[in-house]
Amino acid sequence: MDNPFLDRSFHIRWSQLTADRVELAIDAALATADAALAAITRVDPAQADYSSTFLALESATELLNEAWAKITHLTSVADAPALRAAHNAALPKVSAFQAKIPLNTELWLRLKAAANHPTVAALRGEHRRFVQETMADFRQQGADLPPGKKERLEALQSELAALTQKYSENVLDATNAWELVIQDPDRLRGLPEHAREAARQSALKKGYGTEAQPAWRVTLHQPSQEPVMLYSGDETLRREVWQAAADIGRRAPQANQELVQKILALRQEKAVLLGQPHFADLVLSRRMAKSGTQARTFLEELHRLIRPAFVRECRELEEFKARETGATVARLAPWELGFWAEKLRRERYDFDEEQLRPYFPLPGVQAGMFEIARRVFGLRVTELPAGSVETWHPEVKFYEVHDGAGRHLGSFYADWHPRESKRGGAWMNYLITGGPRADGSRAPHLGLICGNLTPPNGTQPALLTHHEVETIFHEFGHLLHHLLGEVAIKSLNGVNVAWDFVELPSQIMENWCWERESLDLFARHHVTDEPIPAVLFERMIAARNFRSAAATMRQLGLACLDLDLHMERVEEMGSDLSAWLRGRLQDYLTPTEPASPTIENRFTHVFSDPVGYAAGYYSYKWAEVLDADAFTRFKREGIFNGDVGREFVTKILSRGNGADPMELFMDFMGRPPDQRALLERAGLARL
Repeated sequence: MDNPFLDRSFHIRWSQLTADRVELAIDAALATADAALAAITRVDPAQADYSSTFLALESATELLNEAWAKITHLTSVADAPALRAAHNAALPKVSAFQAKIPLNTELWLRLKAAANHPTVAALRGEHRRFVQETMADFRQQGADLPPGKKERLEALQSELAALTQKYSENVLDATNAWELVIQDPDRLRGLPEHAREAARQSALKKGYGTEAQPAWRVTLHQPSQEPVMLYSGDETLRREVWQAAADIGRRAPQANQELVQKILALRQEKAVLLGQPHFADLVLSRRMAKSGTQARTFLEELHRLIRPAFVRECRELEEFKARETGATVARLAPWELGFWAEKLRRERYDFDEEQLRPYFPLPGVQAGMFEIARRVFGLRVTELPAGSVETWHPEVKFYEVHDGAGRHLGSFYADWHPRESKRGGAWMNYLITGGPRADGSRAPHLGLICGNLTPPNGTQPALLTHHEVETIFHEFGHLLHHLLGEVAIKSLNGVNVAWDFVELPSQIMENWCWERESLDLFARHHVTDEPIPAVLFERMIAARNFRSAAATMRQLGLACLDLDLHMERVEEMGSDLSAWLRGRLQDYLTPTEPASPTIENRFTHVFSDPVGYAAGYYSYKWAEVLDADAFTRFKREGIFNGDVGREFVTKILSRGNGADPMELFMDFMGRPPDQRALLERAGLARL
């Protein structure tokens, strides 16, 4: 147990978490968990009670879960050949072990016996919820299957874990494999100065160009790719970058087409094994939507409401380009959409996102966000000095979170900038779950937030786009959901909630990025410390819902793509999955010439995990309805109203999965969610 992956100390010894220690750690953790489960199966069924079964099961895999969390996290932020090999060697063992738990006949026998014990019948609150959720989990994962089908389900789970891991690696490797080194400065026309300088610095780090004769390096990481697509006056450059991004997961040696087909087939087989018509119904039966049909109905209703505005926005952009270029009205190419949309927004609102960047230095944004957390939720966030706590990279910061009474609620790491060893996107995760102890004390939680935001440039701090600011607030919302958990049952804490509820705490935080009062706390010019000028703020608000129907339709299209893949039979989709999807999604896709390929080969949300967001991508829009509605209380009673903030903590953030999510929402709002709040916020309510 002296293996650092098995060390359960709150401050993790990251420097000692090396690839050569992974195998021994996982083997030891698996043995410990196996022994704990075996002890439960030796309990006399007639004597099985809550403590000897359900609570014992809860603690049986804690060591394994914490060790595996460290390993999987490192593969996300510090990928290297030895670590990847060690992870992939351990993955089948862990996956097989986890798949076997609900299929353990003797364990299931004891749980069913305990469920009828007087101690369980007397349970209330989160303990009652824990029993109900555990029983439902076991049934959903095959506990009642006959032996032959259980064996097949175990094999399916292991194969899905391996295939989705390979899919994720292919996306990361394909992203990192592409670069474009530019020697001609004319190709950079239109790019903001910060983007040009970042490209120059990137080239220098890779050994391209010199200070006297610079070169510029463009990659597929978002801070590099996005400015090109929005601002580059060189259409061939935009097309080249767009094509490279579109090819992620579509070209050997990182092609994902076969993997997608295999993953879909295995998910479909799993659903049928478990008595469901398709994977969507299997996944959603215990979420707020309840079924694939209900989720699809939700999306179709939103589609019906915004379709006229979407068609109008597409036509407006085509007409704008024709007017500006003197050409006839025609469909745009996919690499033209962002470029001409940005030009139209500038003309219509005299607003350019880049005008905001000087007001969003990362340190100031974080400090302001922490001040909002203090005012609204009564929290104190403190950064520990560099070097006082080990991290996995020098850029990573470590913070502690205390409440108004001085209790240490938890701590977290923040890792915000891209590296080649780090996967794309932004995410929150947790490493240790604390919470109430039996003796009345409380253990702190440990979490992390990561992103791929604009990095610092020389002596200049990282200056963010407004969208990147929203990303930070979003992930911080997820983090608060974990850190503020007061659920005694760890598996019910924080973000371990129904997937279509999990985005409420994250998405509601984004609202503070649009309010003048809150912006004044953190949107300060990095040189002068002046707030955003009134005129610029007014333009920003006016432009907020620019092409909101197109943005909404994109999310609806991705959600429908996900549901279509998981509600229809794989054998009926044909060999050209992209063509099949385009046919089904025609009314959701922005018309372009040529047509854009669909994104199933690089859709990591849906295909980089055995379940993840699969059949659940709709939850972003579903939860957006919840967050827009819930924020109306803050708008009505004060965006810094501590009483409302405390209610949000006690009724939602601290409750985790301790109660049904609709019950939690209604406890906070006093009524069911109202879809109109989302449409009003998006400027689409009067359609």
